[in-house]
Amino acid sequence: MRISTRKVRLVLDLIKGKNVEKANYILDTVNKRAGEVIKKVLQAAFANVNFERQQKLTEKDVIVSLAKADGGPMLKRFRAGTMGRAFPIRHRTTHIIVELDNNSK
Repeated sequence: MRISTRKVRLVLDLIKGKNVEKANYILDTVNKRAGEVIKKVLQAAFANVNFERQQKLTEKDVIVSLAKADGGPMLKRFRAGTMGRAFPIRHRTTHIIVELDNNSK
């Protein structure tokens, strides 16, 4: 994803250990751009769980067991600076990993 890892981690820490229904609610109400991206990842992970197990699980039955963000490749660009210099611009990218598990409570 084309967003800084630090910004994504702020939102991921909010949904760790929550069930998918509560995590979706948190992601809807959080006022950060990373929330939209993480919600798509969470919905895809939930759809994969239902497809792989060939049974219909509800969002209350599944919890977010692991949510982490690792740094991806940086897109390096240069911007013109004063006196003919070039200043680097680093567009940071992120790898988002979300693992779901059955609610064992």
